[in-house]
Amino acid sequence: MAKKQFKAESKRLLDLMINSIYTNKEIFLREIISNASDAIDKLCYLSLTDDQVGLSREDFRIDILLNKDERTITVRDNGIGMSAAEAEANLGVIAKSGSYAFKGEMEEDKAEDLSIIGQFGVGFYSAFMVSDEVTVLSRKYGESEGVKWQSRGADGYTVSPCEKESVGTDVIMHLKEDTEDEIYGSYLEVWKIKALVKKYSDYVRWPIKMDIQHQERFETGETDDEGNPKYDYRMVTENETVNSMVPIWQRSKSEVTDDDCIAFYKEKNRDRKDPCALVRINAEGAVSYKALLFVPGEENENAFSGDNKGGITLYSNGVMIMEKCDKLVHDYFEFVKGVVDSPDLSLNISRELLQHDRQLRIIGQNLEKRIKGELEKLMRDDRPKYEEFFRNFGVHIKAGVCDEYGRYKDFLRDLLLFYSSEDKQVSLKEYVENMPESQKAIYYASADTVRHAYSLPQCENVRSRGYELLYLTNPLDQMVLECLREQDGKSFVNVITDDLGFETDEEKKAAEERDVENKELLDFVKESLGEGIVKAKLSGNLASQPCGLSTEGGITLEMERYFRHGPSEEMRKIKANRVLEINPEHRAFQVLKEAFETDKERAGKLCKVLLTLAELMAGVDVEDPAEFSLLVGELF
Repeated sequence: MAKKQFKAESKRLLDLMINSIYTNKEIFLREIISNASDAIDKLCYLSLTDDQVGLSREDFRIDILLNKDERTITVRDNGIGMSAAEAEANLGVIAKSGSYAFKGEMEEDKAEDLSIIGQFGVGFYSAFMVSDEVTVLSRKYGESEGVKWQSRGADGYTVSPCEKESVGTDVIMHLKEDTEDEIYGSYLEVWKIKALVKKYSDYVRWPIKMDIQHQERFETGETDDEGNPKYDYRMVTENETVNSMVPIWQRSKSEVTDDDCIAFYKEKNRDRKDPCALVRINAEGAVSYKALLFVPGEENENAFSGDNKGGITLYSNGVMIMEKCDKLVHDYFEFVKGVVDSPDLSLNISRELLQHDRQLRIIGQNLEKRIKGELEKLMRDDRPKYEEFFRNFGVHIKAGVCDEYGRYKDFLRDLLLFYSSEDKQVSLKEYVENMPESQKAIYYASADTVRHAYSLPQCENVRSRGYELLYLTNPLDQMVLECLREQDGKSFVNVITDDLGFETDEEKKAAEERDVENKELLDFVKESLGEGIVKAKLSGNLASQPCGLSTEGGITLEMERYFRHGPSEEMRKIKANRVLEINPEHRAFQVLKEAFETDKERAGKLCKVLLTLAELMAGVDVEDPAEFSLLVGELF
């Protein structure tokens, strides 16, 4: 029998197939099973109009047979099969798709109802990634003789007639010898093949059957001393279906309850906690798809490390294309888990990536709107659960607001929550709705905890006027507000660094005159404290406290704390320009003023005490607590 050669371009493509197109060798089984599924689809479709087929839908199946002695894997289907001419045309020319041609022969309206997976004709050749020889035995429906196609790769192939009892196709893959880098023999293990079917082909619509061994207890026919029967164990082999076939997301809401979906989520993700939100979508239109999405009930402790991140699995006609498709939703929703299944995806030659992402963008935009809508509904209908969600995943939303120079800020702003002086968490919209008519801005203060923010002296003045404050306790919070800039026309005002707008023109003029009057004292304070501050000033925003610490310039104390844990030495050295604010109405100022006029040494010590007090209230680490203690002791 003369060996036939692949065309030159096919040789090059085959070499590319084996070495470059597929990034993961185990994908070969998915491709061969997909081709078998396509073959069954075709015969099942013909059976609707041809009563000679003699098979009902329940009769179709795919079998996987493992032979360790001969080192072969066989994938067998009872689909439409191939004639000798089709074997020559489909297998002898790489990238010639019989499936695609079959669909093209259908009437246009009927072709739309036929889901075909293998539209490039290259998946079959992925078998050569793990095999040194591939044999195909096939008999086409309506013919009495079969055909045998055999190849060892790029050196060519043979085609010859053969006897085959039934219609369908056997793909027999003889595995390569094991190497130091690859144990090809692992594909002869039942557990390995079952795992690959579960991972990639679990939702192929036809049953995938395998012989599975189980341990069975049986009576030996003997009895013990008490007359009880004795038992022993033996291994029995049963032919079992190893795939689920119809995925839960393909079934209607009348067939599958939300509780069923939650059970699916918990089993799939090994999560004992219920998800806090569930999204079910059945979309038809420019791009048709079905989706089943979940917002987890809690953040995985390793959520930001590779394999433990969330992710949406992408399917096409029940065949897994990407385990974690990062192109469906942006990072701010990366915690969402679930599946999306669409027959309309444009797949590339290996079906591992998308040929182009127009369909993905359409699907992704719709998914994000639905996810956002579900979260807004959760915020309205079950506030405690939403607050729990935001404690777990709010950092993703905040980072999304800041991402790409605030590109997504308006889409995400309504999902944000902040702690407030009203001892609760509020959205920005709720804050503005609760503002009294006299309040002109949104006031906020940053600190490491809510309790610490509450105790900041600058906040007391705002609370005394009946105005609510936002307490920012996350390093991202201040950057979030800077990106948002305003909410419903109300600007954000930092009570530590910004003008609160409470002083009248007369009060401002009086304050300026007061500063001029005390300029010499303030210069003395700055000189006494050296590099500890950039300046000292009098402030009317301190209410009952003697002093406070603020900053000027772009770096705040919260940013300084954030940079302190940065990856580089240069970042860790970044410091805020600190300003010591002194309350001119407090007795401490009068004491300082008297000491300045009568005892400069004592006045210098008082300046250090005031700065340390301000640092303590601001949550800044005191460089020398012992010195502070001595200073206080000397001043009594």
